Amino acid sequence: MTGQVPIELLPDASLFLSLIVMVYQKLIQDARFGEKKLAVLIDPDKQRIDQLAERVRSADHAHVDYFLVGGSLLTRDTFQEAVHMVKEETDRPVILFPGSAWQISEDADALLFLSLISGRNPELLIGQHVQAAPLIHQLNLEVIPTGYLLVDGGTPTTASYISQTAPLPANKPEIAVATALAGKYLGMQLLYLDTGSGAAHPVPSDMIRKVKKASELPILVGGGIRSPDQAATAARAGADVIVIGTAAEQDASILPAMVQAVHSSLHLAG
Repeated sequence: MTGQVPIELLPDASLFLSLIVMVYQKLIQDARFGEKKLAVLIDPDKQRIDQLAERVRSADHAHVDYFLVGGSLLTRDTFQEAVHMVKEETDRPVILFPGSAWQISEDADALLFLSLISGRNPELLIGQHVQAAPLIHQLNLEVIPTGYLLVDGGTPTTASYISQTAPLPANKPEIAVATALAGKYLGMQLLYLDTGSGAAHPVPSDMIRKVKKASELPILVGGGIRSPDQAATAARAGADVIVIGTAAEQDASILPAMVQAVHSSLHLAG
């Protein structure tokens, strides 16, 4: 048709298409075809806005797939500014990873509506959600119900301290499986296994594998992943999206290798 540009001639056509498709549908599609993705977690409290901007540009140039924005403990009022900045610096999907009801921004593409199903703190199971729901309803945000499972990573983390919950034992995958299934039956569309920022160890491969097999839901895995080998190991075990934060904060030059390790993990598994 006259005036239309064939999609195959557009620059970065796959990225163009991924932004047309809803974020969750893209996650489902990628999981179905075994395409592994890498997300970088941006914690607005960790660095100044100008430093965060440089970090986003580095990650974007490394071709990461998603940006997550949020944190368990934010002491500076920079959240809205940080989300806006990330959207200014990248065309890749920006997903909110809220640690509280006020970590919501209309600038984002989607919101992980997190329920800490591994804990028994009512504020993080439903309390914060009730406070956030009216605002979310007003905004044009894609909302993804997400079961959040905090796993013991070998050292106390901010997430466990702030949430006032005990993490799941790393050597008890059957507890993680039962928790994940409960989340699925409650209507969760996504699972997030996390040992938390600064964890000594990542989520065990056996736990990822068993949770994935039982739940058949897309899975994000983060915490304690500091090397390309660890990222690839989690992806081969069944994680659909690998989330890194601390490793990228400490050394942005590792990102291209991380992306390569995750994107090629399907072939490594074969």
